[in-house]
Formats: sequence, structure tokens, C-alpha cells
Amino acid sequence: MSIQPRKQRKRLYEAPLHKRQKMMTVNLSKNLRKKFKKRNIPLRKGDKVEILRGEFKGMKSLINKVNLKKLMVTLEDVKRSKTDGTEIRVSIHPTNLRLIEPDMTDRKRQKIVKRVEGEFEVKKPKVEKKEKKEEKKKAGFSCPICGKGFDNKMDLNVHREKEHKDFMER
Repeated sequence: MSIQPRKQRKRLYEAPLHKRQKMMTVNLSKNLRKKFKKRNIPLRKGDKVEILRGEFKGMKSLINKVNLKKLMVTLEDVKRSKTDGTEIRVSIHPTNLRLIEPDMTDRKRQKIVKRVEGEFEVKKPKVEKKEKKEEKKKAGFSCPICGKGFDNKMDLNVHREKEHKDFMER
């Protein structure tokens, strides 16, 4: 590794996405460190963070957007007014933030915490996806003889030929 600032900036700008994701980690608050037994964790949309440095120091807000390309985070309540009067959201670097309340509905994040045997509680389970999958199963093709469900008609025809030959001959 070089210590030259120009090479450091170049590596930062040219970093691939999997390394940029590592750069988007943020320190945890003291009570979360004890709870999760970790020092930092990657940021996600929906996390509640506290701003540690800058113009908005001390504010607490939810993450609205995580931009991996710019390595910046946009918060919901942090806005600046332009000269024409319109308000825009201010982007903040993750090193200036501290995680207060994580969104634990993400399974990958739950695995990260479980890996070090920390405690966590799931706030709101995602039920919508399960309902959509059940609707797809109902919308598929079912065998009129045995009632078994299939995703497409070709699979249904193959099943009927193999399993119900004697019914097909009639």
C-alpha cells in the first residue's frame, strides 16, 4: 500500500462494489456493541443513525438512500435550502455517523449478528413476499386427477403422461 494521497484517492475512486460495501460500515452505539458483540456493521436503508460531525452534528435520522458509487448516505430529515427556496437532501459520509437503531428485518444482517453469537430482535417480518409466492402457486397449472401443482403446462403434460397413463388412454 502506498501512503501517497493521490494513490489513496485513486484506489478509493476505482474500488469495486464488494470493497465499497465494506467502506460503508458504520460504528455502533455503546449499547449495541454490547448487544451484538461487534464494533461496526454495514449500513442499510431504514437504519436510524446519529450524525457525529459537521453542520448537522447531534441530529438523529433514518437512512433514506445508500449510494455505493459516491460512498455517501442520504438521510430523511437532513435537508439544506437552496437560494431559490427549494430543499435538497444532504449526503453524508458514513464515517461521520453512528448507528443507533438497526433495521433487523434483513436476513443477511441477522446472519452477521448470529455469527458472533450476539442478541437481536426482529421488529417487522416481511410477509408480503410470502403472499406473492402463494399467489404464484395458485396461478400455476394443477393436475385434474391428483391435484398436484406445476409452474408451466409442459411440466403438467409430462406428469400426466408418466403418472396417469391409464387415465389418458380413455
